[in-house]
Amino acid sequence: MTDQHPDSGIKTVERVIRCGIGFVFILGIRRRNPGAVANAVFSLAGTYLPDVLERVFGVTFRPWQRIYVETAMLTHSVGMLGPYDDVWWWDHLTHTHSASVVGGVVHVLSERYGWNPRPRVVGVIMFVGIVWELIEYGIHFAAERLGIEPILVQYGTEDTVYDLLFNLVGALLVVAFGDRMLQNFTRER
Repeated sequence: MTDQHPDSGIKTVERVIRCGIGFVFILGIRRRNPGAVANAVFSLAGTYLPDVLERVFGVTFRPWQRIYVETAMLTHSVGMLGPYDDVWWWDHLTHTHSASVVGGVVHVLSERYGWNPRPRVVGVIMFVGIVWELIEYGIHFAAERLGIEPILVQYGTEDTVYDLLFNLVGALLVVAFGDRMLQNFTRER
């Protein structure tokens, strides 16, 4: 018989995710890949987002919700080591996953303020997606002008359209399943 706390399994998974992101950071340094390094730093910080939100807003994440947010960070980091370039569906997966995380936040905030979350989720995700694509373009443009490797890569118009499409897929997943999957956040007040 073990005296393990019920949360010890989730904490182990979280440590593994963070170690994976740390590994991306180390490989990014070894490969002199500033995009992988920067992404790993931001992603590692993002894995602590559930803890911060729980403390600040007094909500409780379900274990699967914590892992869902944290794996979004891991897949972005790992993508910088090659999957974005080598695995055709990787970018689609990460855009859908991240958009659903952001859409979930918009859904919860909308519910808490008594607003209909559906149009807000779609609108905010599309707005954030467009702003993100502009940031990608700006970083790529500036890096090219300065003769340095960009930390974000802009692959062209077709890629931008696909990114926005899969952001929309993430938003629609929240519209379809948000009421049921996020009710622990909207019922806690």
